[in-house]
Amino acid sequence: MNKINHTLNIDIKALDSQFIGSKWIKSKKNDFPVISPSTEQIIAHVSLPTIEDADYAIDTARKTFDNGSWSKLPIKDRIEVCERLCNSMESRLPELNKAWVLESGPTISHAEIINDQVGVAVWRQMLKSAKNINWEEQRDDALLFREPIGTVLSIMTFNGPIVLMGMKIIPALLAGCTVIGKHAPESQLTSRLISEAIEEAELPPGVLTLLAADTEVTQYLVSHPSIDMVSLTGGTSIGIEVVKQTADRLARTALELGGKSPAIILEDADLENTLETLVPGSTAFMGQVCVNLSRILVPKSRENEILEVLASKYSSFEIGDPLLASSQQGPISVYRGLERTEQYVSSAKQEGASIVTGGKKPSKFEKGWWYEPTLISNTNNSMRVVKEEIFGPVTSVMTYTDYNEAIKLANDSEFGLAASIYGKDEDLMMNMAKQIQSGSVAINTAGISFMQPFGGYKKSGWGKECGDEGILEFTQLKQVIKG
Repeated sequence: MNKINHTLNIDIKALDSQFIGSKWIKSKKNDFPVISPSTEQIIAHVSLPTIEDADYAIDTARKTFDNGSWSKLPIKDRIEVCERLCNSMESRLPELNKAWVLESGPTISHAEIINDQVGVAVWRQMLKSAKNINWEEQRDDALLFREPIGTVLSIMTFNGPIVLMGMKIIPALLAGCTVIGKHAPESQLTSRLISEAIEEAELPPGVLTLLAADTEVTQYLVSHPSIDMVSLTGGTSIGIEVVKQTADRLARTALELGGKSPAIILEDADLENTLETLVPGSTAFMGQVCVNLSRILVPKSRENEILEVLASKYSSFEIGDPLLASSQQGPISVYRGLERTEQYVSSAKQEGASIVTGGKKPSKFEKGWWYEPTLISNTNNSMRVVKEEIFGPVTSVMTYTDYNEAIKLANDSEFGLAASIYGKDEDLMMNMAKQIQSGSVAINTAGISFMQPFGGYKKSGWGKECGDEGILEFTQLKQVIKG
């Protein structure tokens, strides 16, 4: 048996408090356990935000926005304040990465890529973009102003509590909004460390509060009349509920939701080069990535060849303690994710699919929410494992006869977040990219550009994150004309 012992061993200022309005406030709910997904051990007890905490956060954010002390601040001054926050977060990245590994189970190497590289690049690009946006523009007969939308609730997920600061929080602040960042209840440690960065950066009171709140408090925040906009990263079902809860007051929503992203391997694809990005693109963070390539479409003539090499890659991962640099995969982040994964694999077998590799818990761990990266064949678009987002380490392989069928299969989904195409015919792949119903299409690679606007089609959401548009999402346009 592989025994893993995780202890907190991180200096976090206030596990029993929330940082609201530039001060730490002791909470009334002080016994929420932070559980290691690697060991199922309780590594800390923390306070959860209460309805009273939420009210105070909303009240301070509302007053700060309405008095104009932040929203009317010159953009160069908002950039300066946000840059202080970015500097403070960057100085804490080693602790933030470790905290995220302890509470959510990504490998330390994944954390360093997503946060040290992607996260830093995103929020630095946001600072740069804010300098170049035309906040005032004279067009023919009207003067146009870009003004902040108001008080924003940004809901973040456990799979990116740090990088999402760059994709959601910093852009809203730069736009002039006051923000309540709602971290997942599983992000207690990272949320508090970032709150310490907010304190160190001396953001004005009411400009930014982070609350790692449970469902009750989150729903209260979403429904609150003083919240002018909800920016959500989460599952599609949650996004639909947010739209319903904000509909009566017509609050703005920006939704980055689920995905069931296809990867099309063409007949002429070089398999060795393809696997370099396809494998990490379909397995990163145990499949708990919104743009995960969870559907692989292969030409019927190459099915056996591709399944063989994919199975070899999937079964060769070093699964172990996520704090060790040698580990390539850690546990599933939450117990409900493990249960969901097991249910989908079971349903796939019942519907006639074949488990090529994986499909079970690794035997070497006594405790923890572990599961082997799983590859499934003999699948079709009628199966739940193919149609629905699992958010776990399960990849389905389907076959097609020609590229037109491949496009049809790729588009036969409620989702449209990301896609990949692998092959040698550049003109054909570009033509296919134009036909695929997806917010992002990668050719001979996987993933998205975090420097350009990104968002989903269909039930993968609406609105854009990153790029100039990621800031403008939090603004409204006013025209002024003269007689």
